[in-house]
Amino acid sequence: MYQPKDYAGKLAIIFLRNPLTMVLGFFLIAIGYISLIITPREENPQMIISGSTVIIALPGATPKEVENVIIKPLERKLKEVKGIEHIYGIAMDSFAVINATFHIGEKKEDSNLKIYDKIMQNMDIFPKGIMMPIIKPLDIDIDIPIVTVAFYSKDKNMSLEILYDRVKDIQHKINGVQNVAVTNLKGGKRHQFNILVDQNKLAGYNISMGQILKSVESLAYNIPDFKGRISEGKIAIMSVKNGIETEKDLENIIVAKYGDSSVYLKDIAHVELGNDFQNFQSAHISYRSQHSDNFSELNDQVTLTVSKLQGTNAVTIANAVKDELNINSQIFEENGIGYVITRNDGERANEAVNELVFHLILSIVIIAILLVFVLGWRESLIVTFTVPAILSVTLFVAYLTDQTINRITLFAFLLALGLLVDAAIIVIENIHRHLHSKHGKNKSIDEIMVQATDEIGPPTNIATLAIILTMIPMAFVGQMMGQFMQPIPANVPVALVASLFVAYIFTPYLSARMLKKDLNNDEEHKNV
Repeated sequence: MYQPKDYAGKLAIIFLRNPLTMVLGFFLIAIGYISLIITPREENPQMIISGSTVIIALPGATPKEVENVIIKPLERKLKEVKGIEHIYGIAMDSFAVINATFHIGEKKEDSNLKIYDKIMQNMDIFPKGIMMPIIKPLDIDIDIPIVTVAFYSKDKNMSLEILYDRVKDIQHKINGVQNVAVTNLKGGKRHQFNILVDQNKLAGYNISMGQILKSVESLAYNIPDFKGRISEGKIAIMSVKNGIETEKDLENIIVAKYGDSSVYLKDIAHVELGNDFQNFQSAHISYRSQHSDNFSELNDQVTLTVSKLQGTNAVTIANAVKDELNINSQIFEENGIGYVITRNDGERANEAVNELVFHLILSIVIIAILLVFVLGWRESLIVTFTVPAILSVTLFVAYLTDQTINRITLFAFLLALGLLVDAAIIVIENIHRHLHSKHGKNKSIDEIMVQATDEIGPPTNIATLAIILTMIPMAFVGQMMGQFMQPIPANVPVALVASLFVAYIFTPYLSARMLKKDLNNDEEHKNV
């Protein structure tokens, strides 16, 4: 019996007559199919993008003052933070917004901590009267929605505030869907108490807007909005969204002491229940009915955005949101509310994945047909079986390493498909040569399988290693391109290594059962 010298021959001799080899084959196909089903799907690969938005309020300050005393000093300090790529500052009436973005690939937790520490260590650079900075970390996994739904009113008499309130009830239900991270409402008008401050009375009592803000804040648990537009001698400086039931609750707030008397809010301002008129943004929707090709007139709409948790299945979550909307369709009809799904990344991701899977299967069929003409139909079947086994191993490893199935992952499989069959083709070709050689007629089938596999082991291993080494530099590409193309260096080497083991284990096993020695070979005819 031939004694193998390489790992290829040793694997072949171990599994050639082992009854568990076929069980192993079915097991690999099974875990590959299960991995394809349960691995989260999304359209594009996950990328690590970190940054923070810093909001600092200075009541009553003009944009120029905000720029000079808040934005410029803070930008100089944030430039000291290692890893920050860009800093953008926006000065508005009474508040500043500073966006700091880090280089792509920086860890989110470390980046957020750096921003927080730098601001807290330099609070002394800010003027008196500012409110505590609000630091909102950027999280691309939840900040970018996968589903957006535009709700509109079918009743022209329905106010925008009522539409917003009813959509907010729907938002609460959608937020309860499993693996939904964040839901937000965009557009619409919200109910709120508006405080219109008379500037002349404000000056007469020598009261600052900051004092009014502090007094109102004692009743409201959230920080009010600011507005510095002067209209008819009055200035709206805040809106209180929650925590107060009637206008009287606000009017009777003591703002300051003037001599021996208390100054109430009603003495210097008018309080009314209205909407958030400081929000100048609005959105309309024009939709086409199911029974007509004509578009309807524009309707005011409120958009509900739905984001998912990191690493979860966009397809499953999008379908769950659609199911929840269908369950409540009767309630929408009763309330005179219509809706249109304006974005569905889950559906797009599923279509992209299914299309690439189809092309993957099509490529396997094309390879099988080509091998029929070159080697024979039996050899073609053997090589064709190895491809699903290799892809199954790769999918299972991707699932274990918390990867997702996306366009780039499947592109990596398509890229490697031509390389995956190389090892199996080399093994089956050498087996075919031995079976049709005059030297093989005196050897047993088992000996031919082991010897043919062992002979091509070293060159095949070196060739595969060389291809893997060409993929390694791609793993060190930085910035967005490196993050986006990460599935290629992560999956192609795994697939190539798996192709070696599958070729050395299953190709001899199947060949021993499907192929036969050809005693009437061409070489024998030449010797006659």
